[in-house]
This record gives sequence, C-alpha cells and structure tokens, in this order.
Amino acid sequence: MTTQTAAPLISLRDYLRLWKLFTLACGVSILVFGAYRVGALDWDVPLSFLMALFTYIFAPISSRALVRRRWVWLPLALVGAWWSVDGVYWAYWSWKNPFVAASMRTANIPTSACLYCICACLWLHDGPLREAFPGKARNRSGQDDDAAR
Repeated sequence: MTTQTAAPLISLRDYLRLWKLFTLACGVSILVFGAYRVGALDWDVPLSFLMALFTYIFAPISSRALVRRRWVWLPLALVGAWWSVDGVYWAYWSWKNPFVAASMRTANIPTSACLYCICACLWLHDGPLREAFPGKARNRSGQDDDAAR
C-alpha cells in the first residue's frame, strides 16, 4: 500500500509568483480607475483594495478545493468566497456608511461573485506561467518540446 501526500492547496511561493502579482495589479488598477471614473455611491478605492486582496487570498483555495476534490477545505473555501464577495463589503460599509451597506449590498453581490469566479479560474494554476499552457511550451532553442524529443 502506497501513501500519497496531496499537494498543498496553497503556498506562499504561489502567492508571490510574478504573473499572479501582475494580474492582481492589473485588476486593482482597473478597480481603482472604475472607482474614480464611474462615481458609484458604493465603489470606493480602499474597498477595491480590500476586496482584491481577499480575492487574491481565497480564490485559488476555492477553485483548487473544488477541482482537486479536497472536500475538507470546502468550508474554508466557501467562507473565503463569501468574505471576499460580500463579507468585507458589508463590514466596510457598515462601518463607514450603514445606508450604503443596506441599499447597495444586493446590487454588489452578482458583480463581485462573477469577478471572484474569473479570478478563481485565472489563479487555479499553481506553477509558473510557462507551465500553464504545456502544448505551447518551447525550449531554449526555439523548438517545441515535443519536437525536440
């Protein structure tokens, strides 16, 4: 009988990958631009940073728990998804302006949930970007890896 140790669901190394940090920075830039451009009552720059940060932390956990069928992590994945999509929004606006929390919360949930799912799919891969698309990998000589073998 062989015992396999499952790969960790998340690691600090995974969070520090340049391609993931770059996509996070692009997303935050779009959110901050939207906060200034759209001028919606509930679209706030600090909240954009908070929601993006928690999405960056929890979206990979959520997607990997589902894809890898690591059901023991599902409660954390669900709580993290709720916190990223709605919890931090509710907490922030309940503290800053309870009227906004009460009036805009239901309008925020669908948009935030869609963005969370997009990020979960985007950040599902837990390796270098060049390994995310193995069919397109090239070695240093410029040949396809399959052709070089």
